Amino acid sequence: MNLWLERRTAMSEISIRMAEHGDLARITEIYNYYVLDTPVTFDVEAYTTERREPWFRQFGATGRHRLLVAEEKGVVLGYAGTTRFRPKAAYETTVETTIYCALEAVGKGIGRRLYGALFEALKGEDIHRFVAGYTLPNAASEALHRHYGFEIIGVFSENGRKFGRYWDVCWTERRG
Repeated sequence: MNLWLERRTAMSEISIRMAEHGDLARITEIYNYYVLDTPVTFDVEAYTTERREPWFRQFGATGRHRLLVAEEKGVVLGYAGTTRFRPKAAYETTVETTIYCALEAVGKGIGRRLYGALFEALKGEDIHRFVAGYTLPNAASEALHRHYGFEIIGVFSENGRKFGRYWDVCWTERRG
């Protein structure tokens, strides 16, 4: 079987769906890898599923704040969602995106499929801007966001300290 066909077959087994409460433990597990082993998130302590509950409750089946998962054979391999950008009312039509893939799923195109499904699910919602920030350097995140039309707005230099050093964050946006 040629490489293209192998990859296409493998990707067809992955489904994208709305996250369910039963996914929270796996979502937390995926996120905790990034908390403990990478500078990708500025959280520094692992979460328990219980501590992650308030975050999970913000998502709905409709509206601006959604959470989708990529699943293969009953195992969640990644998630993408939109959250409130800032608490003040004037920011209501701006959402911040989030996306994480399990370590074993990185580089398999799951991030692109998740973002594609997320933006499709949000069509017609009252969203004026999507914003996303990612720690530098991060070529994969940069490429993913560029692919979906995010433009670089600026870089916050050395605004997060983790693993004994300071990290820059690139901020991007795209129209809703």
